[in-house]
Amino acid sequence: MKKLTAYLKEHKITEVECVISDMTGIARGKIAPVAKFINEKGMRMPESVLLQTVTGDYVEDEPYDALLDKADIDFICVPDENAVFKLPWTIEATAQVIHDTFDKMGNPVELSPRNVLRKVLNLYEKKGWKPVVAPEMEFYLTRRNKDPDQALIPPMGRSGRQESGRQSFSIDAANEYDPLFEDMYDWCEIQGLDIDTLIHEEGTAQMEINFSHGDPLSLADQVFVFKRTLREAALKHDVCATFMAKPVADEPGSAMHLHQSVVDIDTGNNIFSLEDGSYSPLFFSYIGGLQKYIPEFLPLLAPNVNSFRRFLPGTSAPINLEWGEENRTCGLRIPESSPQNLRIENRIAGADSNSYLAIAASLLAGYIGMVDDVKPSTPVQGRANETRQSISLPLTLEEALVVMAESTVCREYLGEVFTTGYIAVKQADLASYKRVISSWEREYLLLTV
Repeated sequence: MKKLTAYLKEHKITEVECVISDMTGIARGKIAPVAKFINEKGMRMPESVLLQTVTGDYVEDEPYDALLDKADIDFICVPDENAVFKLPWTIEATAQVIHDTFDKMGNPVELSPRNVLRKVLNLYEKKGWKPVVAPEMEFYLTRRNKDPDQALIPPMGRSGRQESGRQSFSIDAANEYDPLFEDMYDWCEIQGLDIDTLIHEEGTAQMEINFSHGDPLSLADQVFVFKRTLREAALKHDVCATFMAKPVADEPGSAMHLHQSVVDIDTGNNIFSLEDGSYSPLFFSYIGGLQKYIPEFLPLLAPNVNSFRRFLPGTSAPINLEWGEENRTCGLRIPESSPQNLRIENRIAGADSNSYLAIAASLLAGYIGMVDDVKPSTPVQGRANETRQSISLPLTLEEALVVMAESTVCREYLGEVFTTGYIAVKQADLASYKRVISSWEREYLLLTV
């Protein structure tokens, strides 16, 4: 705690938000006075927090009782001194500290998304490899919305007018929200979030922020913190920011594109490239692993009912696992780069996914591919969705959960406890969704069937 204590004193922090990520990616935890936080060196939380759904409910009795102690005991949360973020929007000087979770015997809690990512990174370390990732986060700005039955509307910009039509890569359209984005950049700098380019995406009032490449755990933390930071900046300017995968009908969905490569720990060389600059066998087997195993891990990349609304033919979201050079119609795109910067862009993950789990799933699929020497398909020329559909994805959450439940590699690598728990949480979300009667049903079925 020495480094962390020094940081808190240096920045005159008076309150600490002690947080962990649940399955959905919601920050859950406690707020403590700084003296109490330093004295207790962490916190305790009930195990059941990690089996909460997006609605705040808990999974049904059977998986709940099978996975958790019947006494609903606490797990131990230990602060990570490398995951401390000073919150710029609070009245009191407050720091957010991300915690790791352990049981009373000191073992990592298997249901923890952050521990799942650590488990995958340990696999790489044992091979002498270090993965490198760079997330790209898409999101929409909207007017504040008090009625969930009402469609979302673009917010007013500096001009006093709301955006209409699609303004891909428009500087002027992005500048309409300059005051908001200036706060966002300032707040990210204060917190040490390594964000890079801002662009206006294809949708109306849809934007994208790119993160600089780096360590997967650090980037997962940063995405986790960034989502909250952007929402707070938006609220300050009387608008909302949403990372829903498909928040607006007839507009493109929002993705979390994951650029990924792997370097040799000893040499720092990119193992995807040979000395002559050509693609290595490990590069091809990594792609093969993504193609083979992403369908089994898909609920980690597309975790909600709404996630699958992105996957529609004729939209900008790929509904395939083909790969191709500089081909955005492929689920797996190879951007043009130097041999040392050779990377694979996974375009499947939604912006609504838990950053720890989406990164873990993508890296794990590639890892298994390299270890088992999985062969990829041939690269696609032209539009992947039109040329062939040999490698497709489950297109509903219900179908994807069945595939994940039947996956032996998921249980082997991510663990029986996590796999069972995650599926139970998502099945509970699905059951909650099915209980709601939609406006479409009332409009078209009420007086006609």
